[in-house]
Amino acid sequence: MADIKGILFDKDGTLVDFNATWLGVADFMAMDAAEGDRWKADRLLAAAGFDFVSKRFKPDSIFASGSNMDVVELWFPRLSDEDQMHAVSRFNEITSVQGSSMAVALPGVLDSLRALHTRSYRMGVATNDSTSGAEKTLATLGIAQLFDAAFGYDAVANPKPAPDTVIAFCDLTGLKPGEIAMVGDNRHDLEMARAGGCGLAVGVLSGTGTRDSLAPMADVILDSVADLPDFLAARMSVPAG
Repeated sequence: MADIKGILFDKDGTLVDFNATWLGVADFMAMDAAEGDRWKADRLLAAAGFDFVSKRFKPDSIFASGSNMDVVELWFPRLSDEDQMHAVSRFNEITSVQGSSMAVALPGVLDSLRALHTRSYRMGVATNDSTSGAEKTLATLGIAQLFDAAFGYDAVANPKPAPDTVIAFCDLTGLKPGEIAMVGDNRHDLEMARAGGCGLAVGVLSGTGTRDSLAPMADVILDSVADLPDFLAARMSVPAG
């Protein structure tokens, strides 16, 4: 078994309570895109994966796992390149400011991150939010100092599920891909782990993903990042072979 020395975390649904943090932001974005038309905004939300019955975004939906560019391409498919960039910039501003200010950490996660940091794990965030939004969120939660870096979709040439963020984290820390665990609540996270050659792909059930959606790609599925320190400690104590 690989000796895990670094951990990349998805942000929303993994460190941050997705529904508590993002439902209000998503509605604001949809109303902004629909110019205040409630019916049109609801259609945009549905297209992005919102289930109005369960009041949740579906696993692996555009809003649950995509970037602001993905949302803009879905909601505004006929924009010119220049107007598309303006729309992405507008959504980046909304998600960076509102997403970070409204961020709600999942139960037990902050203590677990501090415990992992104490054990000298190198830690990073890999998110399809903007880099600014990720950095602001970590600062809001008071845990920015625990992380080597936060990589948004705009920090690499190809965001999740491409392996670019794994490569960037390896370049930064000097670790090998096999020494890194990737932790996330959606298939994009685990697909990136596989594409990047990570030593461990950890699915968590604290976000929009389900056991069925995560199982084909995960080495292990935990209820939450709160369970990660104990899992890694037990894993390290098992003799190889």
